Amino acid sequence: MAKQKRDRVDELVDELLKDQAPEQILSEAGILQEMKKRLIEKALECEMTEHLGYEKNSPTGRGSGNSRNGKTSKRIIDGEGAMDVDVPRDRNGHFEPQLIKKRQTRMPGFDEKVIALYSRGLTTREIQGHLQEIYGVEVSPALVSKVTDAVIEEVQAWQSRPLDAVYPVVYLDAIHLKMRHSGRVQTRAIYLA
Repeated sequence: MAKQKRDRVDELVDELLKDQAPEQILSEAGILQEMKKRLIEKALECEMTEHLGYEKNSPTGRGSGNSRNGKTSKRIIDGEGAMDVDVPRDRNGHFEPQLIKKRQTRMPGFDEKVIALYSRGLTTREIQGHLQEIYGVEVSPALVSKVTDAVIEEVQAWQSRPLDAVYPVVYLDAIHLKMRHSGRVQTRAIYLA
């Protein structure tokens, strides 16, 4: 069963990649980015179905008091670049997507990359240039500052924490000696603290 599924996936991948140059596959408008976009949109549609309790175009939704109400385009930034995603809406406005929450413009993991660059001593402009160069993501220095400011309070609190008056330190060392034990010579470690 698993082999049949893997063979089917291989056939689909071969069909998708047919007549595609490698730079077309990995480019910002390439098939990989398009597949990611469609996967996100499909997951959001599934969340909407779960929220409403019925499938799209299902007659059970008639007269239910809430239904699908089109989509809103939203630009999100992830580690590979920016993309426009269509987020479904419901008539009552109660739908709260979990994959990409309302007012969220960055995918999880993006902030960690910015903080990692900041921790290496890069300035906000250098981080902006790095993200543009490597990921093709155009972010403002203000966004970089906002991300780093979110953790700067924790860093400052850690740096200004009160230190203990005494910190005990134990040095451990070992010397290896040859010793006779049960009639045989063995190497034993003698630990010193």
